[in-house]
Amino acid sequence: MRDLHALLTPRHALGPLEIRRENLAFVTLPASNLRGFLTELRDTQGFSHLVLLTAVDWLEEGQFQLTYMMNNRARDLTLGVRVMLDRTTAQMDSIHDLWPTAATYQRELKEMFGITFPGSPRLDEEFILEGWTDLPPYRRDFDSLAYSQQTYAERPGRVTHDPREYMKSKLYPGG
Repeated sequence: MRDLHALLTPRHALGPLEIRRENLAFVTLPASNLRGFLTELRDTQGFSHLVLLTAVDWLEEGQFQLTYMMNNRARDLTLGVRVMLDRTTAQMDSIHDLWPTAATYQRELKEMFGITFPGSPRLDEEFILEGWTDLPPYRRDFDSLAYSQQTYAERPGRVTHDPREYMKSKLYPGG
């Protein structure tokens, strides 16, 4: 992984290589360099499999982190490729033409986080949340408690426990 990082850093402005174990590492790069980097990984470095595309909401920093997990099966290597996006614009180039399975991940990220991928097929069709009109529910500023209180009626006879106190009583009975 270190050799690959050294080879590709000058062309793609890669951040530091974060090695998690012998065959797993992560790297961050500017969003504008992502497509060229992924294409090079696929076409010349044997990373032919898109394992996963996911997001993290860094609310306090005003950013989303997209992580593309790429795998080179022949060498048993997995590289997590991270890009940071501004939460207010929340848009990234689609890679569905490089890996058709990316379209499914991109649809999910659009619906659950509100991140758009212009040109991705069926992006605006309902995917998981049929009829959803509220703030995307995986955004950290979505208030799930307020939503459930507004949406669902309280069931009589149901006891609700404060999780902290309940676990304390279970872990430390009698005191």
